[in-house]
Amino acid sequence: MEDENAEVLSLPQAPDAIELRHLRAFVAVADELNFGRAAARLYLSQPALSRQIRSLERLVGCDLLRRSTHRVELTLAGEALLDRARGLLREVDEAVSAARSVGGELLARIARHWESFAEVSPGDLQELRIAFEGLHGQFEPPPNISVRSVNAGGVPGLLVTPSSEEPATILYLHGGGHVAGSAFGYRPLAGALAEQAGTGVVVPDYRLAPEHPFPASVEDAVRAYRWMLGRGATRIIVAGDSSGCGLALSLLLSLKQQGLPAPGAVILFCPWVDLAMVSRDRIPHELDDFRRASVGLYLAGHPADDPLVSPLTADLTGLPPMLVQAATGDPLLDEARELTDHAQDCGVDARFELFPVDTHDFHIFWSFLPEAAQALQQAGRFAREVTLAAQAG
Repeated sequence: MEDENAEVLSLPQAPDAIELRHLRAFVAVADELNFGRAAARLYLSQPALSRQIRSLERLVGCDLLRRSTHRVELTLAGEALLDRARGLLREVDEAVSAARSVGGELLARIARHWESFAEVSPGDLQELRIAFEGLHGQFEPPPNISVRSVNAGGVPGLLVTPSSEEPATILYLHGGGHVAGSAFGYRPLAGALAEQAGTGVVVPDYRLAPEHPFPASVEDAVRAYRWMLGRGATRIIVAGDSSGCGLALSLLLSLKQQGLPAPGAVILFCPWVDLAMVSRDRIPHELDDFRRASVGLYLAGHPADDPLVSPLTADLTGLPPMLVQAATGDPLLDEARELTDHAQDCGVDARFELFPVDTHDFHIFWSFLPEAAQALQQAGRFAREVTLAAQAG
């Protein structure tokens, strides 16, 4: 039983001047234990990051970090604050996301962006391609992103780089159901990934079906990959979205067959990898008609159970670390889960990240959708981790 006469200490409340950016800065430094990496992660200069940390320490009234020439360590006070700060930031982010979700404004905006594409008949290929370009044309690459044409081993494409002119280490294979999409249209998404990963991104304009059915796009991806190897890229990261994920995995399996150096990792956004369209226990979706039509054009009679185009049944042993990101409302969510499970069963270091979004290929809306921006940030961090590990090795 508690002592009714026990004295209750009255502690002062947290200073009103502490801002969320102070806490985000502290958590970033605590995660990285390096001011340079934390500053890059937050897109701040190191002096600006140091000022935020000093402001937080001054407001809290104690040192949170010990700094030396070569090391950054948490103090006991810093350790006490870290978990609570993480929880607070997580709750604030979730509260903002919940408010936006309930308001329905972001979903309505996404629906408006998809409208022109969704209204086109899957059989009207030219109109579908125009609509798909129009969808991506509603966005712009991030500021300070450089875009120039390249000839990647005979495959035309674009090189998208941050202003720092970092070398290209990511090969990005765009979506579009194997029948639509272009490097030009994907400048915004490739630019956002380049910015987050701090590296250049090569986006090849691989050949599309039905003019060039399988294996034309796989051959183009291999040529672009070999071109990057020839330019000195030793640990290439292969990335893609939607059907581009299936192409990315076909590329990896082709490299494995040909005995070529494996990529350092693969990043897959909302993967569409089941060309056989195995029946699943879900409500039919308007995307299904487009998928059936485009698969027929892409395979042009080629068996859908060929391991090269069927990663859900192929032997993925030996493939590099894999990051799979998906959305809760994506009609292809089951494929993302199955792919991750199958890769793990084959011994692949496969990570799965799920975001509360009610659409397929949500990454293309990174400029206004917080979950998409967060997903790209995490994909960029994954790419940097792979690059740093390769450099350390």
